[in-house]
Amino acid sequence: MAINRPETGKKTYRWNRENYSRTRRRIDIWIFVFTLLFKFWRNGKKWSYSGGFTEEKLAQRRKAQAIWIRESLLELGPTFIKVGQLFSTRADLFPSEYVEELAKLQDRVPAFAYEQVAAIIEKDLGKPIGQLFHKFDPTPLAAASLGQVHKAQLHSGEEVVVKVQRPGLKQLFTIDLAILKQIARYFQNHPRWGQGKDWIGIYEECCRILWEETDYINEGRNADTFRRNFRQENWVHVPRVYWRYASPRVLTLEYLPGIKISHYEAIEAAGLDRKLLARLGAKAYLQQLLNSGFFHADPHPGNIAVSPEGSLIFYDFGMMGQIKNNIREKLMDTLFGIAQKNADLVVNSLIEVGALTPTGDLSPVRRSVQYMLDNFMDKPFEEQSIEAISEDLYDIAYGQPFRFPATFTFVMRAFSTLEGVGKGLDPEFNFMEVAQPFAMQLMTNSNGRNNSTIFDEIGRQAAQVGSTALGLPRRIEDTIDKLERGDLRVRVRSIESERALRRLSAVQMGTNHTILIGALILSATLLFVNGSINLAAIAAGLALVPAWALLRLYRKIDRSDRMF
Repeated sequence: MAINRPETGKKTYRWNRENYSRTRRRIDIWIFVFTLLFKFWRNGKKWSYSGGFTEEKLAQRRKAQAIWIRESLLELGPTFIKVGQLFSTRADLFPSEYVEELAKLQDRVPAFAYEQVAAIIEKDLGKPIGQLFHKFDPTPLAAASLGQVHKAQLHSGEEVVVKVQRPGLKQLFTIDLAILKQIARYFQNHPRWGQGKDWIGIYEECCRILWEETDYINEGRNADTFRRNFRQENWVHVPRVYWRYASPRVLTLEYLPGIKISHYEAIEAAGLDRKLLARLGAKAYLQQLLNSGFFHADPHPGNIAVSPEGSLIFYDFGMMGQIKNNIREKLMDTLFGIAQKNADLVVNSLIEVGALTPTGDLSPVRRSVQYMLDNFMDKPFEEQSIEAISEDLYDIAYGQPFRFPATFTFVMRAFSTLEGVGKGLDPEFNFMEVAQPFAMQLMTNSNGRNNSTIFDEIGRQAAQVGSTALGLPRRIEDTIDKLERGDLRVRVRSIESERALRRLSAVQMGTNHTILIGALILSATLLFVNGSINLAAIAAGLALVPAWALLRLYRKIDRSDRMF
């Protein structure tokens, strides 16, 4: 398989030790959380930047913090490694510096002992390894946060790989997820970080995905479904599951060795067509999305290999996505909205698809989407870049009152990953060029929008106007309901009032500084009279701090007055 053996002499993490207590676990997690909160708080304090605040210094600090977060998540172990990998898809929630660093998070961790592997297999499958397998390599092919993989041979002679779950994993998940729920509640109730974000919903989504990954029976079903969906394609291979040797903690799969798809030199040395492989990778993923709706949610280069004949081999089916059956019609609405540069149609269709989950007033979102659409059609469809579109989309999403569900972010990350792999195989590769025939297929579906006459178009627009008119009372009622619930806010801005309030606040702050200066000078005078010269000097020195602040405040007020 396209995986490497675990490195020897790898660092031993605290969570992997036998005597690691629950109390110490809670302490380690909360130390990380409080340290992270302090770093977030410090980011907004301009006085904490040496030489003054600039956007470049903020970006550099975030980059350093992102590296620290990635290393800390590795220290905290499997649960947090997986959460970090999930968050690497959430550029709608976190700044780009954090997302880029979390995308580098690899869960290659120390392997656990062969004795533990044998004990788990014997307990789950009911027989010793010697009776189950003719050969079993005690050295794992690879070790990850959730488990490790060993090569073996059945008594029938078939070569297989055996995936064994890390011991104590579910107990660790139970402890960690209980603490993460408390953290999610804290962020949900925070006046700044909780505004417009559904942290409890995100936590529940992470829980569902993590628990699904710990069930190897579910992963086996996913592999079988994925293989059936490609049974008509001879250029895609999926390992067969040996159900006699499977349990919730053990999964035995057909051994399908191949060249890792990102080992470009090895692929070329094997005489394979790199340009063809780039297109096949994109084609395979588009077929998953548009034919069955059941897709691989983690298609990083370690999970895709190339056979000696030039076929694609997919591995690791623990994280899969499922698109709803009615996705075609809604995707067509989205495509028509993009073609017509209609932000309302795009946003509404994305909400119905489930690509957007509104958590507040979407008016700013519609304006941002409209701005993006006005610049989106500058290039032909086939010349667009998935990475550029993703960046624009996530720039719009960050800080806005909605969130992207996991399915949507998995799709966007997969597109970006496959585009990167494709460009590595073929520098001239363009994902959107491969996607164009699929998009045209959607645009000319069975709804009769293709080959329509002018009368059909007039009828369609008349029906749309009629539908809008009939839906107007419902929209008015929805707006009133939002006003009553407080989901919709009406803001009236008065520049003069705001300036007056700011000036009043500044004057009040100046009064406080003046009182403090007077108190310190009076104290210094009394101390000097009583012979405490050193203390008097200290008090006088302290008076210089509010005096400097008062001077800066008056300059600020003067500049503000001259602007109006």
